[in-house]
Amino acid sequence: MDKIKVGIIGTGNISGIYFQNGKRFESMEVVACADLDVERAIAKAAEHGIRGCSVEELLADPGIRMIINLTIPLAHASVCLQALEAGKHVYVEKPLAVTREEGLQVLELARRKGLLVGSAPDTFLGGGIQTSVKLVEDGWIGTPIGATAFMVCGGHENWHPAPEFYYHKGGGPMFDMGPYYLTALIALLGPISRVTGSTRISYPERTITSQPKFGQKIKVETPTHVAGIMDFASGPIATILTSFDVKGNSMLPRIEVYGSEGTLIVPDPNGFGGPISVWRAGSKEWSTIPLTHGKAENARGVGAADMARAIQTGRKHRANGEMAYHVLEAMHGFHDAAEQGVHYVMKSTCEKPASLPLGLTDYSLD
Repeated sequence: MDKIKVGIIGTGNISGIYFQNGKRFESMEVVACADLDVERAIAKAAEHGIRGCSVEELLADPGIRMIINLTIPLAHASVCLQALEAGKHVYVEKPLAVTREEGLQVLELARRKGLLVGSAPDTFLGGGIQTSVKLVEDGWIGTPIGATAFMVCGGHENWHPAPEFYYHKGGGPMFDMGPYYLTALIALLGPISRVTGSTRISYPERTITSQPKFGQKIKVETPTHVAGIMDFASGPIATILTSFDVKGNSMLPRIEVYGSEGTLIVPDPNGFGGPISVWRAGSKEWSTIPLTHGKAENARGVGAADMARAIQTGRKHRANGEMAYHVLEAMHGFHDAAEQGVHYVMKSTCEKPASLPLGLTDYSLD
């Protein structure tokens, strides 16, 4: 099959790995890139031997069938809508959109146009999470009963050159890192039926200690410590904690899944590989499980490549818009529940994404 020709919009830091891996997957070929700063796009294109141009020129190119949207989160929805209006399939970095209303607009326009929408994160397609999914599906821990997920740190103002957006509306630890954890849990356990939570702003003001903005103050506008509970449609109950307020270190596992016959320690969902351990009923110690799938290295872009394969074959893609919207709604649901003192009942659902088959090389999909 001919490779799907892809254009990238947004040539910031994250674009590098997409350009690099875009040359490796068998289903797609990155042929052009664009940016609001056209000169930056042209310079980035020259690095990778492709064409750089304006966003308008990219969207007008009839040979480009799919867009990878790597703009800032506030622009995700508007750029996706532009791409869909131009008749292009679109894959966007996380989150799908900042608001639920924008996310629904993107999905509805795609449905009307008969186009596909996909969204990061795609780390759940790495060897770490895919091996964990196989262990659960093969019954290694029996029937799943519950799970825990933890992402705690002290915030980003001590290393990020421009950390303000992490503490403004649309930021915070849940919207920053929650997509990785929630997507992994959905891959393991299926869709969420309702959520509740508590949130707080522990430090109303932050001081930047990184360069070049050392000493500048940030007024915190969004919760920086978010504790949530999820009921999954298949039965398990999970707890999630995301925080930028933990000033000391932590020894908490990233994700654990508890079943009727054992416990599974799942690797960091912000990566593609990582160690996996199982403690089965009747055992006296943890067992380390080797990865059953490839993609242990940084295979970012595999979700886009999987969507390109879906365009070629008509099958469903795994990092799809419906799951990304389900994650977006759950993240807002934690905050809504905390503000209102209620359980938030999910209005959306999604399919548990199909697991990858065994025996694939790092850059193949079927």
